[in-house]
Amino acid sequence: MPAAVDRAVVALNNLSVRLRRTRCRPEQILLLVAACLQRSACDRRLGDDLSNCARCGKCAMSGFLDLAERYGIQVFLATGGRRAVARARDAGVKAIVAVACGKELRAGVFACLPKAILARTIAWPCGPCKDTTVEMSEVEAAVRWFLR
Repeated sequence: MPAAVDRAVVALNNLSVRLRRTRCRPEQILLLVAACLQRSACDRRLGDDLSNCARCGKCAMSGFLDLAERYGIQVFLATGGRRAVARARDAGVKAIVAVACGKELRAGVFACLPKAILARTIAWPCGPCKDTTVEMSEVEAAVRWFLR
């Protein structure tokens, strides 16, 4: 599908979630992040919970860990679509802040309906699926929106 369709689906989903006004406790929020946000030159192989991260600050992973600790939310590194969907469908998860490319977000939103998912699209400064970035303030704002 064209990127414009992906952007439209993500935008409509985010609007729909905001209109539903879902609120939850911190432990019910899952921060689901794409593996491509890890720096490709990093020698650390991160597990699902990012526990092996050196927190060097050269990629977004340390920022996600900081958010998880600051707000008491869950964080999960999505190394594949099926694993991400399985984790997102967990009964203890009420709301999801998903950080990935438009294509993955579109597929994930449809796969996890009716869960409340606020999606944040990544930037591709080095091309798709390599050394991607995200505006951390947008991710934090999405987390805080569910906690309001």
